[in-house]
Amino acid sequence: QVQLVESGGALVQAGGSLKLSCVASGNFFEKYWMYWVRQPTGKELEWVSTITTGGGVQYYADSVKGRFTMSRDNGKNTVYLQMNNLKPEDTAMYYCASSFAGGARRSDYNDRGQGTQVIVSS
Repeated sequence: QVQLVESGGALVQAGGSLKLSCVASGNFFEKYWMYWVRQPTGKELEWVSTITTGGGVQYYADSVKGRFTMSRDNGKNTVYLQMNNLKPEDTAMYYCASSFAGGARRSDYNDRGQGTQVIVSS
């Protein structure tokens, strides 16, 4: 089990960039697939991206492909989400999540953080 703490959310204008971070505490971080998911106010949780244990493969939702980049540094127990060309529809609470079982896209996780708010103004 890992505990996850996100940071980096902010208010940004459309077209701008943000980089989210998620620091994990606990054991065996490098054995977990990691995910970013988001939830706009009043809407359901939406999968955003996935990264494999070693960081060599990433998967992205169509809505963010080409604009967002997920990465991880296992030496720092941290995953990142670089978000470029942000759009108002990217406004949401962003969460990182972990899964020992893995998989390109899943709706259940071993752990999820408390989230960091991203607001994109038009």
